[in-house]
Amino acid sequence: MYLDEISRTPLLDAAREVELAKAIEAGLFARHLLDEGKVGRAKGGAPKRASAEELEWLVEEGERAIQEFISANLRLVVSIARKYGRAQMPLLDLVQEGNTGLIRAVEKFDYVKGFKFSTYATWWVRQAITRGIAQQARVVRLPVHVVEELNQVGAARRNLERQLGREPEPDEIAGELDMDLHRVLDLIAWGRDHVSLDTPVDEDGDTSLGDLVARETLPGPDITVLDVESRDRLSGLVDKLGEREADIIRARYGLLDGRQHKLADIGRRHGISAERVRQLEREAIARLRTIADPDLAA
Repeated sequence: MYLDEISRTPLLDAAREVELAKAIEAGLFARHLLDEGKVGRAKGGAPKRASAEELEWLVEEGERAIQEFISANLRLVVSIARKYGRAQMPLLDLVQEGNTGLIRAVEKFDYVKGFKFSTYATWWVRQAITRGIAQQARVVRLPVHVVEELNQVGAARRNLERQLGREPEPDEIAGELDMDLHRVLDLIAWGRDHVSLDTPVDEDGDTSLGDLVARETLPGPDITVLDVESRDRLSGLVDKLGEREADIIRARYGLLDGRQHKLADIGRRHGISAERVRQLEREAIARLRTIADPDLAA
């Protein structure tokens, strides 16, 4: 049985988490170099680059590390999924939804920040489960072929967001799928509709989807770890950052207006790229930990 099988998988200690995270990071970078064709000796006598075989080995090691990371944390997903037992979905379906969040957490985990992975991953798992519950509420009201198209649009949107570093426009999604723009707009609209806000999402039935919608501007996983006491205390720490870094943290984690702003939007405001915003965000969080140490050291 699935639950018995995952219970036999050993847990990871902090040192092993860091070791695996480094292997994953190296594998992802190796994949990037392979995709860019940056293999072998560079021109002009530049230092020798890794061979294709070496990069492919790193990619394989990274993929193995991802699988070990995921396998060792599957029981975390089960423990979280059990709390949603009255959400009108079987436990194994909830676990399957939560596993998608776990995979996302493994891909985005930054060991340099010093956070414990299980604390970081919990946010992603909960988000995936609640989205799955919302999707279930939609599915019973939409024809099967429409649900399939919705899934295609969702997959295309996520793929384009990874490529572009921002939320794709409807016409870009339409181009990716070779689908009529008006059809894509209809599907996006339908994807937002037909959700029962009374659907319970916790074991006691005290929290509904409506409650989650009202709280959808909650901060992301990094700030959940950092904000160990209160939003006000965090705001006070952010005030000690430089003006640009402080604005980035406030915008990213809802300290300005309760809404999480996208990297691209913040970048446009400061005249920098989305990737540069991400770098500054990481540096700012590291500095916050230094400022507040040991209070915020995870």
